[in-house]
Amino acid sequence: MNPISIGKLSSATSVNIEAIRYYEREGILPEPLRNQGGWRIYFGEDVKRLKFIHKCRELGFSLKEIKSLLSLVYSGNFTCKEVHDLTLEHAKKIHQKISNLKKMEAVLVEMASQCSRENVPDCPIVDSLYH
Repeated sequence: MNPISIGKLSSATSVNIEAIRYYEREGILPEPLRNQGGWRIYFGEDVKRLKFIHKCRELGFSLKEIKSLLSLVYSGNFTCKEVHDLTLEHAKKIHQKISNLKKMEAVLVEMASQCSRENVPDCPIVDSLYH
């Protein structure tokens, strides 16, 4: 693949330019080479890695988790079991978040059910938020 600019990398991966720069600062995406004009230049491996990062973010992996996955994958010494274990650990975290969100939803629905929906300044929802 011929070298591409950050704009073309952004288009090819659906990751905005600021996020690309952020991933570079965080060490998730390697610092790119630069052309004679000082512009960043990227190659096929950068596209592949950034797509991997983007998919991980879509699945809710934290930057720390992504770093661990990338470290594992790019070490060349990983097993499917290691990746499986990291993935299941992440799935457990998501399950816990879903459980917490369901509890919050139930509280909010209960609070809303206490509301008379009248045009009066006394609101049980606001009152319950103070307690």
